[in-house]
Amino acid sequence: MHDGRCAGALPFSGRVCLLFCSPFPRCFCDAEKENHRLPRFTRQLASWEASPNAMASSNSSSPVPRPADGGRDGIYRKEHGASPPRCRGIRSLPDVCPKEPTGGGRGLCNGPSVVAEHDRWTVYSSKVNLPAALNDPRLAKRESDFFTKTWGLDFTEMEIMPSFYLPIITKEHFGPYLQEMTQRERIHERCKTICPNKDDVDAVSSVTTNHDKSRAELEQVPKIFMRPEFALEDPATFNTVLPWSHFHSAGGKSRDVASSKLLQEKLSHYLDVIEVSIARQISLRSEAFFHAMSSQHELQDRLQETQQAVAVLRSRTAAMDRVMCQGPLRALRTALTRNNCVKLHNKLKLMAAVHQTQPTVQLLLSTSEFVGALELIATTKEVLQQELQGIHSFRHLGSQLCELEKLIDKMMVEDFSMYARSDLNRSLKEEPQVLEKERLESLVFGLLRQRKLDFLDIYSDEMMTAAKTIVSQCVAECVVHIEEIDTEVFVKLADQMRLMTFPQWFELLENVFESFLLFLQRIKDTLNVISNVVLQVLSSNHKNRLVAEPSPAPVGQDASQGEAELAYLTHEGLFISDALNEAQQQQESGLAGQDQRSTVGSRFQQNRAEAAAESDTSSGVTETSGGREHNFMSGENLMPTELELNRVINNLQELLYMASDVSHDRCVKVLTARAKDGSLERLTSAEFVSLSQAVERFVRDTEKLCGRRSVSLRGALQSQANRFVNRFHEERKTKLSLLLDNERWKQAEVPGEFQDLVNSIADGRISLPERKVSGPEDRKPAEFLLVNGQKYAVVGTVLLLIRIFLEYCQCVKDIPSITTDMLTRLSDLLKHFNSRSCQLVLGAGALQIVGLKTITTKNLALASRCLQLVVHYIPIIRAHFETILQPKQFSVLRHFDHITKDYNDHIAEISAKLVAIMDSLFEKFLAKYEVKAPMPSACFRNICKQMAKMHEAIFDLLPEEQTQMLFLRINAGFKMHLKRQLARLGVSNDGGPQHGLVVVDVAFYTENILALKSLERLDLNMAEIWEQKR
Repeated sequence: MHDGRCAGALPFSGRVCLLFCSPFPRCFCDAEKENHRLPRFTRQLASWEASPNAMASSNSSSPVPRPADGGRDGIYRKEHGASPPRCRGIRSLPDVCPKEPTGGGRGLCNGPSVVAEHDRWTVYSSKVNLPAALNDPRLAKRESDFFTKTWGLDFTEMEIMPSFYLPIITKEHFGPYLQEMTQRERIHERCKTICPNKDDVDAVSSVTTNHDKSRAELEQVPKIFMRPEFALEDPATFNTVLPWSHFHSAGGKSRDVASSKLLQEKLSHYLDVIEVSIARQISLRSEAFFHAMSSQHELQDRLQETQQAVAVLRSRTAAMDRVMCQGPLRALRTALTRNNCVKLHNKLKLMAAVHQTQPTVQLLLSTSEFVGALELIATTKEVLQQELQGIHSFRHLGSQLCELEKLIDKMMVEDFSMYARSDLNRSLKEEPQVLEKERLESLVFGLLRQRKLDFLDIYSDEMMTAAKTIVSQCVAECVVHIEEIDTEVFVKLADQMRLMTFPQWFELLENVFESFLLFLQRIKDTLNVISNVVLQVLSSNHKNRLVAEPSPAPVGQDASQGEAELAYLTHEGLFISDALNEAQQQQESGLAGQDQRSTVGSRFQQNRAEAAAESDTSSGVTETSGGREHNFMSGENLMPTELELNRVINNLQELLYMASDVSHDRCVKVLTARAKDGSLERLTSAEFVSLSQAVERFVRDTEKLCGRRSVSLRGALQSQANRFVNRFHEERKTKLSLLLDNERWKQAEVPGEFQDLVNSIADGRISLPERKVSGPEDRKPAEFLLVNGQKYAVVGTVLLLIRIFLEYCQCVKDIPSITTDMLTRLSDLLKHFNSRSCQLVLGAGALQIVGLKTITTKNLALASRCLQLVVHYIPIIRAHFETILQPKQFSVLRHFDHITKDYNDHIAEISAKLVAIMDSLFEKFLAKYEVKAPMPSACFRNICKQMAKMHEAIFDLLPEEQTQMLFLRINAGFKMHLKRQLARLGVSNDGGPQHGLVVVDVAFYTENILALKSLERLDLNMAEIWEQKR
């Protein structure tokens, strides 16, 4: 049933594969059945081998191997000759390529060597075939890179240098060929499209027919055998394949045997179907299989030729190595040995020097040479890391040096703290020079080198403590000379200061100011020394950065190639690529490393020499700043960065500012301690001015010294000034109120000092003159106050008011910071005088308060004149304040404009009151007026008498112009009332008897008015009393 189903030949290995690839395990089949099936399958294979069509190969393949004995034994060989059998013992499978040497020069594997010849190696010594190398089961995924799969994932391909003997082939070399073959290829493709190959069509049809037949046969096999999860271990699957129920039926034993045979035949049939299908598939691909076999044999022939060529090359290379290389290599090894001995000797000398590091560091610390000790430690650590790394005897030296370095850090911090404490707490009366300048520079250099940039915080803490001590010392020195203060009873400094009189306390304050100025000067000098050290380090950083810039060092290509060859020759077993890489790395880093090692060694020797020199000299000699700067340049890796140094410089300036602020804060404590009970508010103007001037001087001096204006002391003085201004204003306002309440509004005599005061104001000196000692030649008081040649009749209150606002102006001049407050208070004072005088005079408040019987016209005129005097001085006061105020504060000057308006309104109201008084008299007298003889009438005689009294009351008080204006207004009122009365009486200017009588009265009135002083040229215009005729 299997004969002629497919063509082709199958070797013995293929048959074995078929048997093992069967999807149905035959563990249950007996040996007899197996022996029965094997000859049948062998016969089928023989039929495939006899088919001539299956062995046809393509024209492009190598010669196809034929079976040597008719294909019965299944072994195929080439036709051109027999080869010896290739049977050998089972050997282990090592790696594909030999491993690189790791230690000794002879530690290579058994693979081919470039130097030695191994005659026993043959082509059959190849450990692994190509498929095994390309299908490594140890990797998780298949890799396309052969070398990565063979030598591991860490393998990196090196760039292969192109051969000098082979030309570089580019795409342009194939240009002519491609142009020639392009046209032919197009014609060939066109012909293939038009005339397809008949064999291809037949092959396709036959493949389709066989595929359909194979599918029909495979459908006979149950689907359970085709499942991927098929396993006889599963009881359900086993019962399905072997239905035991048929074996135990009621038919008996003979029936069971028949059922078993039938089941075995059925399973055998399924196996045959599967095997035939597998054989058919193999026959379809036999051509490619035999082509691969022929290619493998051809590859073996070429490998044999290559083996012979490599053997010849190895023999020649071995001869060259024996004749030309061994002698020169021996000489090179001897030179290398000598160089190693020299290096060992130098290393031993360096170890001896390093061994003396700790005693030398202790010697430097005994002389407080922190920078030299730190530099020696840093150089030693660098030598241990670079030159002496791995030496067993120095395994603990690094940690010891680190501990010693930490100890030096603590020593420097403590020494700097002690220096700051001793410098800031020494007597301020000493010379203001810096204490132990060289010691300070050494400490700052060391702290900067160790990057201990917080040493300024230590200085800041000591500075604040010293500032507190200064105040305590000043108070203690002052209290010693005051017997009234018992220090055992009054322990607190604030209580002691409050018990002092103002002159004593003011002297204490000036001593505190002076002490703090000396204190700030000392701090500034110390910080200048520290700043100079930081600037030196910053400059050395800059120089060091310029020196450290890399300069190109040319290296010849021949020297590089020679070093590569030397590396290859001296390192036995190294691959050429490794030797080239190592030589290139040595070429790049050799010079730099040599320079660095020489620099480290020389610097270490130099530091040791300097330390020895310093130990030989006297221990009191300290290191100069130039030497410390050199040490900073040598220890470049430990130096602070330029940004950190600039931050330190900024912190120095901020520390000076903070010193100024701390000094001001301590002075504020002194000021507030005194002001706690309100004693500063009770100071006189002169005392407060002296206090303000002392504070301003101290503020200016500290600003000039530190370059910054501190506001705390000014703020405290301003708060005290505000309290002083309030008390100052309230006292004067109260005093003015008392004077006004007791004022009888009579003209007062003007003492000479007030006249001098007014004269000084006229001369532009707006200040209080010094008090003169009274003598017998003093002038008598004047009746009027002369202001710019004009007489002012005033009351005593106005004279004191002038002195009061001069006190305000003087206070503003002495304390400019309170100008705005003083202006506001002065405005309030002037308003208070205006309103209170209005209440007392116009409002007749003086009748009840003072006890006046009536408010006379003389009182009114005197009040008006006093107001006019104040109005005269308001612009002068405004100009004085304007010179002191800042331009942005000019808006407060508008208060003076409002006050001037109020005063002018008040003056106008007084004038109106005088006119109203006369109007009431005119109305009273003219209401009884009758035109009849005798003339002048009694009414006009009374009016003229009252006008004379009015003139007499105001003539000496008001100036002539104001008197004339006032009488013009009074005359206008008289004419209005007279005109109204004449109209009521029916008298007109018709020339009749009544008209004549009225003319006589009017003439009498006019004559009396014009007879008064300063009214001679007054135009009364009495014609207006008559009605105009229409």
